[in-house]
Amino acid sequence: MISFLRKHKIATALASVLLLVALWYLFRPEKLFINKRVNEAAPFAQDDVDQPAYTGLFKAAIHETAGRASVYRNSNGSLSLKLTDFHTSNGPDVHVVLAKAGDPALTKTSPGTALELLEIAPIKGDEGDQEYCCQQT
Repeated sequence: MISFLRKHKIATALASVLLLVALWYLFRPEKLFINKRVNEAAPFAQDDVDQPAYTGLFKAAIHETAGRASVYRNSNGSLSLKLTDFHTSNGPDVHVVLAKAGDPALTKTSPGTALELLEIAPIKGDEGDQEYCCQQT
């Protein structure tokens, strides 16, 4: 095996470079260190503006996460999710999901346990105020 690698140095080097590029593309390690801030305006509490139907604070179990999540029932009957003062750890494939409060998988402190969930969208940013829209009811 070693003699094969010595004879084919260029092919081995090229294959190694291709493998490293493929691994980087799949895992995107730089996303662990890059923050993306989103600041979408939140509505003000006025009579003609939609009011929150549900609201709650984030409770971190596996990744450090903070902020408030509010579900709004819009005047057209659709629902939207607004995250305010939001902050979480970044990663290569972070998504916004809704899970049932009583789901036993939420009490786990390690990943890998399946949740009953509704996937909303890929996350817009790991910091700031952001809105995810719309589900017709």
